[in-house]
Amino acid sequence: MQQQVAGRYTLLREVGRGGMGAVWLARDEVLGREVALKRLAHREGLGATEERVQREARVSAMLNHAGVVAVFDLADDGDDLWLVMEYVDSVDLSTLVRREGPLSPDQTAPLMAQAAAALAAAHAAGIVHRDVKPGNMLVTRERQVKLGDFGIARTGADASLTATGLVTGSPGYLAPEVAAGGGATAASDVWSLGASIFHTLTGHPPYDTSGNLMGALYRLVHEEPPRTDRAGWLDPVLRGTMERDPQQRWSARDVQVFLAGGPGAAAAVPTRPAPPPRPQIAAAQEAPAAEQTQVFAPRRRTPLLAAVAVLLLAVLGVGGWLVLRDESSDPPATTAEPTDQASSTETTEPAPTPTRAEMEAFITDYLALVVDDPDAAFEHLTPAFQQTSGGLESYHGWWDTVRAAQLQQVNADPDRLTVTYRVHYKMKKGPDRVDDVTVDLAYEDGTYLINGEQ
Repeated sequence: MQQQVAGRYTLLREVGRGGMGAVWLARDEVLGREVALKRLAHREGLGATEERVQREARVSAMLNHAGVVAVFDLADDGDDLWLVMEYVDSVDLSTLVRREGPLSPDQTAPLMAQAAAALAAAHAAGIVHRDVKPGNMLVTRERQVKLGDFGIARTGADASLTATGLVTGSPGYLAPEVAAGGGATAASDVWSLGASIFHTLTGHPPYDTSGNLMGALYRLVHEEPPRTDRAGWLDPVLRGTMERDPQQRWSARDVQVFLAGGPGAAAAVPTRPAPPPRPQIAAAQEAPAAEQTQVFAPRRRTPLLAAVAVLLLAVLGVGGWLVLRDESSDPPATTAEPTDQASSTETTEPAPTPTRAEMEAFITDYLALVVDDPDAAFEHLTPAFQQTSGGLESYHGWWDTVRAAQLQQVNADPDRLTVTYRVHYKMKKGPDRVDDVTVDLAYEDGTYLINGEQ
């Protein structure tokens, strides 16, 4: 007897298998059509991530593009959650390359141009994929490409997670900033797209993570990306996507336009403006000049690169202390000699420091502004976050779908410069949604900006 899911979908046969388990061809008994079903997780293993899975399924269902595997439903079958998707008679790009061998630049370009177009549409809608790789690109017999798995299947059971569970995505295709513990963004998707192009041209990902995973992550974070002489006229797109500085990477739309233009597009390489000067962050105590020129960055992420190195040393069994900064190397403090008795007794006004009330008020005002005036609210993001989140177009892509954003709870942490809040989104189309969000703030002279979202 054939198994039925949620009283509606009859499982016919297994058509694929990945880190999350089997993908099944099924028949939708209500609408009389074939669909694909993937079990996301058993409820006991899903735990606190269930709300996130449901939220991301709803977001993915909002994306309507010919190059994206459509999401139809999230079926609740008691102990399990199943994702119901468009059925695509295809093989994934990784399997195609394994069967046919590395593809030439002329064979690679039309396939990856379709993947780039789908990714660009997702970014314009405010959606970050988080796991772009050949295994998530489905290729039909007609060489049509559809991009699947939009950030839904990353739960605790996914084999692509590291042993710590802190880094999501497939390690061989991770952007350096994600491998270092940062959040995934449109820019990190573009790196992964470039890594997928590299795989298609060479037959393997740019980083081999099958052996020493931590060693590979260390190289990814600290070393220049590998290049290949098989790239041919696609070399500029590899360099533009696998660029260590997220602000200097091409966009997915840049990649699409370049690849669609053929070999003649090599002269039309997109350019990026020079990054803005790095602003100084006010500090409560005087620090050496070299420490005052940091980009707006949350304090809790300062040691991320060092943490990767520490973890690598632990894996290799190497003991010892990791010295983050040699205090003896600081220049000696100098004190100006007072000109008179009065000046020697003057006190300096202390620099302002973040407060819980101010941070919570900032988020309250931001949510009150963003729906009515996204352009003005966009200026409440740091330049770095404006770039890595996909720019103003991507920002509008999400907020133009929201009718109201009602703040329900808010809790600020001045020491970590983070604010966690719950917001009720009233959508212009589709059901309303409630999200729990944590943002990182940057602070300078009493001014707050949003520097990232966890």
